[in-house]
Amino acid sequence: MALKDALKVMIVDDMSVSRGLMTQSLEEIGIKNIDFQTSGPEALNRLAVNPAHLVISDYNMPGMSGLDLLERLRANKMTAKIGFILITGSPSQEILERGVKLGLNNLIKKPFTTPSLKASIEAVVGKL
Repeated sequence: MALKDALKVMIVDDMSVSRGLMTQSLEEIGIKNIDFQTSGPEALNRLAVNPAHLVISDYNMPGMSGLDLLERLRANKMTAKIGFILITGSPSQEILERGVKLGLNNLIKKPFTTPSLKASIEAVVGKL
């Protein structure tokens, strides 16, 4: 079984258009095991029950940012090893530094392309 067939990915984004574009790109890559949540707290609850291999999270969300979500995932031994890619339209040095301290695996700048998303995922999980 190819990695892309087994890989479980969760998209966390409060914007339905962004989730749709991300899902479309993942499907083009051949990843079919995709879940999504619209907020950090929803993602935490879902991942505690049904862990994913990789989380792709928007940075700018109401209530809990993508980096706040990463911090909470890393603090829980059940979710600490989940791969985490942050997606943002404005990747500042501050965001990058905090992400690295928290154990961020990769970062994607919006707007993204399917090839750039695939490369980012492969840098975290290996060749798809």
